[in-house]
Amino acid sequence: LQLVESGGGLVQRGGSLRLSCAASGLQFDYYAIGWFRQAPGKEREGVSCISSGGTTNYADSVKGRFTISRDAAENTVTLQMNSLEPEDTGRYFCATKSTHWRVSEGCESTLPTGFHSWGQGTQVTVSS
Repeated sequence: LQLVESGGGLVQRGGSLRLSCAASGLQFDYYAIGWFRQAPGKEREGVSCISSGGTTNYADSVKGRFTISRDAAENTVTLQMNSLEPEDTGRYFCATKSTHWRVSEGCESTLPTGFHSWGQGTQVTVSS
């Protein structure tokens, strides 16, 4: 099982980025996928999660600005990030959680607990 993140970069405050998490080596519809981020000197925090059935959850800090979606045909989960703020700066990772086929459960929390097979991450830097 492998996850590869892409789409990070440097943007100004108010800008947008679209992150992708490409998954391979798994039956995609049996996994919830989460996005997490870690800033220097801070703990890793949850950003958003999407269940195997498409139910979503967001951290309060990104609600209304970020949108997570999944494409079963491409085995990809996308995180559209709008109205970016300097506080969004960090390395963004995706990870998986085993669940059942296309269920709504799995993303009751955005905490990293229970997630595995972390990717290498992609850097997001938002300048002020």
